[in-house]
Amino acid sequence: MPALTLDIGTYTIKAVSGKPGNKPEINRVVEIFNPLGVSIPTDDAQMEKLSKTIETLITDNKFSTTDVRLSLPETVVSTKVISLPSLNDAELASAINWQAEQHIPIPPEELSLEYEVIFRPPPKERNLQMRVLLVGVRKSIVDRYISLFTSIGIEPTMVETQTLSVIRSLQFEPTDPTTLIAHIGASTMSMAMLFNGQLEFVITHMSGGQVLTRTLEQSIGLDATQAEGYKRTYGLDEAQFQGKVRQALLPPTKMIVTEMAKATRFFVSQHPTETVKRLLLSGGTAQLPGFVQYITNELGLEVLVAAPFSQATGQIPDANHPALSVCVGLLMREL
Repeated sequence: MPALTLDIGTYTIKAVSGKPGNKPEINRVVEIFNPLGVSIPTDDAQMEKLSKTIETLITDNKFSTTDVRLSLPETVVSTKVISLPSLNDAELASAINWQAEQHIPIPPEELSLEYEVIFRPPPKERNLQMRVLLVGVRKSIVDRYISLFTSIGIEPTMVETQTLSVIRSLQFEPTDPTTLIAHIGASTMSMAMLFNGQLEFVITHMSGGQVLTRTLEQSIGLDATQAEGYKRTYGLDEAQFQGKVRQALLPPTKMIVTEMAKATRFFVSQHPTETVKRLLLSGGTAQLPGFVQYITNELGLEVLVAAPFSQATGQIPDANHPALSVCVGLLMREL
């Protein structure tokens, strides 16, 4: 049975349909412009317009709606990894709400909480602490997001945060080097640190590809469409357009790279004997000309670009793979 995954970004809405599983079979990939510029509506007018946009996307492409999977932007989510004395499942279930009150900045009566054990010590090493992933979001936001779809007759199968979907799409192993994942969307950058194949922390920075576009608008005197085109075509390549686009993009790019550096320093502060070995870029901005080389020079790390379709078969698109990491990760989740 095919599944439909949706990543509603502030710039575009991405949809991937296919047979779900660890090695998904892709049927169709579609990306359309988001006319509202928001991921989650804040009023009835936005709700109606975005619902119609999604309905048209589904109808025009004859997508099946039996299994619809959604991503939640990190801006509305609180994701924490906490350490606890080793508990069994029943003990953890009893303690988790109190733990959430300590770590998730949302009042208990407004909180929708999910949790997952990401490390539990073996029986012979009960002195070690277990590590638990907490994901919290306001119930009102989840309800509003779900109602986008129920208003057009669709009952979503699951909702997951973008970061968890991206991590799944990249298929990390415990033997992989310590890696910082930076998923750069239009309006935000979400960073996740993986150590020994496990999630250490998630940090969201309110800056993304649109900051670069707006900088070009102001610096070179372009309209939004032209600026987006120049950014994607010339990027940080100093040999293109007399280096003018690169010079305009350097200040906001440096700001983004500074946040990456802060994330690596924070990890080292928690693990003084360890170092971050690798940076993995996801999201559309990862494809800008010269971007990978610039980050490599600034941070001195191995920098790779996400390849979420590496385990997939079927109708794989020719381009824009890093921008589709969230959708592919949703398709790979086992229900």
